[in-house]
Amino acid sequence: MKKIAVIGGGITGITTAYALAKRGFAVTLLEKHRYAAMETSFANGGQLSASNAEVWNHWSTILKGIKWMLKSDAPLLVNPKPSWHKLSWFAEFIGSIPQYRQNTIETARMAIAAREHLFAWAEDEGIDFDLKNAGILHIYRDKAGFEHAGKVSTLLAQGGLPRRSVTPDEMRAIEPTLAGQYYGGYYTECDSTGDIHMFTNGLAAAAIRLGVDCRYDQDVKAVATDGKGASVTVAASGGEERLQFDGIVVCAGTASRALAAQLGDRVNIYPVKGYSITVNLNDETSRAAAPTVSLLDDETKLVTSRLGDSRLRVAGTAEFNGYNRDIRADRIRPLVDWVAECFPGVSTQSVVPWAGLRPMMPNMMPKVGRGSSPCVFYNTGHGHLGWTLCAITADMLGDVVSESMGSARSSTTAASGQPAHA
Repeated sequence: MKKIAVIGGGITGITTAYALAKRGFAVTLLEKHRYAAMETSFANGGQLSASNAEVWNHWSTILKGIKWMLKSDAPLLVNPKPSWHKLSWFAEFIGSIPQYRQNTIETARMAIAAREHLFAWAEDEGIDFDLKNAGILHIYRDKAGFEHAGKVSTLLAQGGLPRRSVTPDEMRAIEPTLAGQYYGGYYTECDSTGDIHMFTNGLAAAAIRLGVDCRYDQDVKAVATDGKGASVTVAASGGEERLQFDGIVVCAGTASRALAAQLGDRVNIYPVKGYSITVNLNDETSRAAAPTVSLLDDETKLVTSRLGDSRLRVAGTAEFNGYNRDIRADRIRPLVDWVAECFPGVSTQSVVPWAGLRPMMPNMMPKVGRGSSPCVFYNTGHGHLGWTLCAITADMLGDVVSESMGSARSSTTAASGQPAHA
């Protein structure tokens, strides 16, 4: 049985380990934290959102970034301090603008396929993760935003996703608790929400039952390959240890870039910070006043998810500020104020802030497939859609590893012609 190391215990690492174990590999998962899903997979926006498949490689994004650069509470904030990493990333981002349409369509296709895999795994393994199949409503305050959304809907339809426009009256019927004046919206009934942290830990337990050796508190210090196998040096409580494997899969989020460089590959991931708040709905009035349908506010770039009966998750913003993980009060305040504005009956007395670093590739497409060495693989760089895409990229990667390492198992996903993205 071939031995495969999976580096990273977030949502992509756990789903990858699970997919490989299902294919018969002896999988060792290495995670630096004591538990799974303790970084970017801890408290995201919760949306399983094929309707949010539009990539950011558009001139309008560049213009908004320049406009908001000096506004501390802006949805998109770029630290103007230059670095080679940041400059090279933005150069490639601009270079990917011609692929905007193609990549948006492909992302929608992957998101739809991912949904089927994730739901099937949850059912097979009996995972409760506060799943809510109530759709996602995109809301727009002005005509320009609404009309751009119409063009995006055309692209999403080419990817197989139905999304319909709704009037302000229809918006209020879909989500009666939403306050404010709106030009219109778009509603995707087949989208859903769920708690990423709960799911990841549930699937980690399932992976262990399948034989995955989940090693937590393992800080990966170095990786190497000779083309025939791979080694991983970890630092744990007993000191450093060098482990040998037949193959290695990097699913390490924002750390993937540095690990890839050690393996002879360039994976130009940049950390893009996102924030969330979890509003504890501690009283009946707040529970009644909080939305049950998931929302995306296009103007503020904020999303909501109702997690169970007693929690409301609000998340969003994008901050290009290196590997800084600080939770800034001036970035959290707009999220709290937004809840007060849009859902005035919800008490914000009990709010838990969080920040995580999204691993983003310049073309907004995940890095899924083989590296330059035949025993090195990647499943990383999902950006803001890790929760949405994880199940399909794990399945795709499982097929790539099977083909490269000699396993006989194949899947219908690979046969469908969906590419792995470099």
